[in-house]
Amino acid sequence: MPRFNAIFFKLALNSLKSRQGSVILTLLAIIVSVYVLIGVEQIRMQTKQNFNSTIAGTDLIVGARTGDINLLLYAVFHMGAATQNISWKTYQELTTLSSVEWAVPISLGDSHQGYRVTATTPDYFTHYHYAELQPLQFAAGQPFEDVYDVVLGSEVAHKLGYQLGDKLTLSHGLGATSFSVHKDKPFRISGLLQATGTPVDKSLYISLSAMEAIHIGWNNGANSNAAHSVIDTQSLTPKSVTAVMLGLKQKTAIFRFQRVVNEYRDEALLAILPGVTLAKLWQITSVMEQSLRLIAVLILISSLLGLVAMLLASIRERQHEIAVMRVMGASPWFIFSLIEIEVVIVTFVGYVFGLLGVAMSFELAKNIGLEHFSIHLSSNIFSIDQLIYLALILIAAMIAGLIPAVMAYKQALGVRLD
Repeated sequence: MPRFNAIFFKLALNSLKSRQGSVILTLLAIIVSVYVLIGVEQIRMQTKQNFNSTIAGTDLIVGARTGDINLLLYAVFHMGAATQNISWKTYQELTTLSSVEWAVPISLGDSHQGYRVTATTPDYFTHYHYAELQPLQFAAGQPFEDVYDVVLGSEVAHKLGYQLGDKLTLSHGLGATSFSVHKDKPFRISGLLQATGTPVDKSLYISLSAMEAIHIGWNNGANSNAAHSVIDTQSLTPKSVTAVMLGLKQKTAIFRFQRVVNEYRDEALLAILPGVTLAKLWQITSVMEQSLRLIAVLILISSLLGLVAMLLASIRERQHEIAVMRVMGASPWFIFSLIEIEVVIVTFVGYVFGLLGVAMSFELAKNIGLEHFSIHLSSNIFSIDQLIYLALILIAAMIAGLIPAVMAYKQALGVRLD
């Protein structure tokens, strides 16, 4: 039996070699289709994983009462704007509750050349985690210390060409172009963050006191003080903040504490679980996600149809070959199986090369994906899922190969052996 199998596979390989021109073209089509299918699937899975791990280790995000997705968008993704702020008094009361281990306030409202400015405390760089609880790391410098220090996300520094120690000015409001610029209060870059693949890369960070300082003398978006005034940095206490990130001492108390915040009487508040809301937000994009998968599957199907067409065209050319095999004692089922094994060989080789192509591409593009598209691309794509994909693709190829295999079987039946 082993000898028979060796002869069987050798015969299939020799048959493919005899038609290497059409086989190579078909093989390339399968490689490309597998590359697209696996590539799209891996990008989808890794993007979803990155998206769901945009923020980690934060138990609750508290903001003024609004929609949960809206709160997540402006507090984490810095998209849109809050309809209402939280008073500083409420923030202080939240921090004194016994269940709270740490609290990080954030205040939004200004920008720099289209990038959002986030006012917060140095604790932000300690408690904000992403992915598998990875902390923020500084590529250069340190957190802000002086009132007019600013920390830049990696994309801001890269796209705008800033270096440590450079000076910049912030703009009033969130527009990419603003005519209300805080020219009288320039900031010095004190730190540059490493790339994270999260919205952190697209933000500038200043202290809460700095946010108050640059708005002294501003009324309705206009500066009423022409000269740079002397500021008492000790009195720069915020009147309100946009949202608060909370870490609790006991994870089992999350839902109870969420209810306490949502029922807070002095102010209309909303507390959300970041992970739950992220999953809900991802579901909104599920239509696009499934569309990409459908396109990849259609490309694979077209390649398998090309394989079928190649085998169908070869059946007529192989009449003499089939007749010789019949004379030598090969049964019609042997010839049927020979066609099917050729389908399996071409598909398997195409899958292997397509998979290796995806792994190499991800390895080469992982830095580009992180810096320019905020996507972590891992070349470690070899998993049990790939074996499942391989099995499904081989089954689909064998089903498609039934057409030429049946034709070869019928042709073999018609060969006279006398």
